[in-house]
Amino acid sequence: MKLVAESGVGTIAAGVAKAKADLIVISGAEGGTGASPASSMRFAGISPEIGLAETQQTLVRNGLRNQVRLQTDGQLKTAKDVIIMAMLGADEFSFGTLPLIVLGCVMMRKCNTNTCPMGVATQNPELRKHFEGRAEYVVNFFTFLAEQVREYLAEIGVKSLKEIIGHTELIELSEKLKVNSEEFAAADKWRTIDFSRLLHKPETDKALYWDRGAYTKVTGVKDEEMIRAAQKAIESQEEVTLDYAIKNTDRAVGTMLSGVIAQKYGEAGLPDSTIKIKFKGSAGQSFGAFAVKGLDIRLEGETNDYFGKGLSGGRISILPPARRSDEFKAEENIIAGNTGLYGATSGELYINGKVGERFGVRNSGAIAVIEGAGDHCCEYMTGGRVVVLGKTGRNFAAGMSGGVAYVYDPDHTFDYFCNMDMVELSLVEDSVSRKELLELIRQHYLHTGSALAGRMLDDWHRYIEDFIQVVPIEYKRVLEEEKMARLHEKIADIQRDY
Repeated sequence: MKLVAESGVGTIAAGVAKAKADLIVISGAEGGTGASPASSMRFAGISPEIGLAETQQTLVRNGLRNQVRLQTDGQLKTAKDVIIMAMLGADEFSFGTLPLIVLGCVMMRKCNTNTCPMGVATQNPELRKHFEGRAEYVVNFFTFLAEQVREYLAEIGVKSLKEIIGHTELIELSEKLKVNSEEFAAADKWRTIDFSRLLHKPETDKALYWDRGAYTKVTGVKDEEMIRAAQKAIESQEEVTLDYAIKNTDRAVGTMLSGVIAQKYGEAGLPDSTIKIKFKGSAGQSFGAFAVKGLDIRLEGETNDYFGKGLSGGRISILPPARRSDEFKAEENIIAGNTGLYGATSGELYINGKVGERFGVRNSGAIAVIEGAGDHCCEYMTGGRVVVLGKTGRNFAAGMSGGVAYVYDPDHTFDYFCNMDMVELSLVEDSVSRKELLELIRQHYLHTGSALAGRMLDDWHRYIEDFIQVVPIEYKRVLEEEKMARLHEKIADIQRDY
């Protein structure tokens, strides 16, 4: 669980620790990627030291500290930063900015514009030639960092980092806080700072660090029953069909099953639709997350946020309950929450209804058909196909550098909602794209029975005229180059045969 360092973060951390979190990250105000908005870079959170100290003290007082690993980040640069964070209570330390700089990043803050001059964050092949980073540089940096940490530990007189975790009494105040001379014009102000609450160490014999030796074992979840029922499919690839009711406390359904399949078969997974699972009800967060090839998951009902997160080859279909299909138009109602298909790499997702915000963020290869979306759809998308058979929110395709999206736009207003920095819009005119779009909508109808998709298929020549194709500029150029290369190869083959 990642928590922003802020006043009261300790109470939140205690809550998620009671909810069986294994790792809590206290994220400081400093740092962040070059794609972060200025409001996040400058005004989100407080110093990680303050948030970490509050979290450590709260967890220790409540006897929860030994149940969770406590990690922190926020522009950690040196071994001294690591030592201080450990004394304030951190078990682990996260580095983001510094390894990037080691690899050649110059902090231009242009990650989301595809114009990184050092070739770190760009799809432009000419700019990527400038990237000179090597894995050995990062290994070398962390080796020196670890060496310096060992030197500090030796000076303190301890053998391991664990011996100083939570021991704030080892932190001494700077000389600036002890002097009163003209050298420090603001000496009186310095002396008004009270560090007693920040450096307070609870008087207790309870653990100051994580010492359980193992992560929480998840038990009593629906996936355990699903794994037992699907043993024939897992062991001998026999097709099985399962049927379950689902409620919103059933979270990440399908993830453990996918893990078992991936452990046995790797990325290849199982043959298509080997395990068919039907659910009815309201699914909790992360429904179908990381579903692998061979899983065909169908939900009659609705789902919460992060559905299809990390989709890895499986197929997910979400549609309204059949008994309520006459009560409302599916395409006019939201049936799935925010951040669906986040970071998907492959697979298919069909939704007979609208979805929330940030759909398809960082999708790199999955296919999805939905009937409407909120703001920021297809943000940072790098591959795959997304079809929207209805209206979208603002900022569509922000930072989109790959893949293709098709949007039904009968009102001809889509350009107002699309972020045009990296993409271009066009009608679906070439035969290849038209065939692709037709097949995607046909599959959507096949798996969800969508009435909207049915109407489109029945009068395809009229509906196709109102679709807009969204293609990243650089991605389109690469596709055209590949097309020309294949054409030249074909011509060469003909000439050789002749």
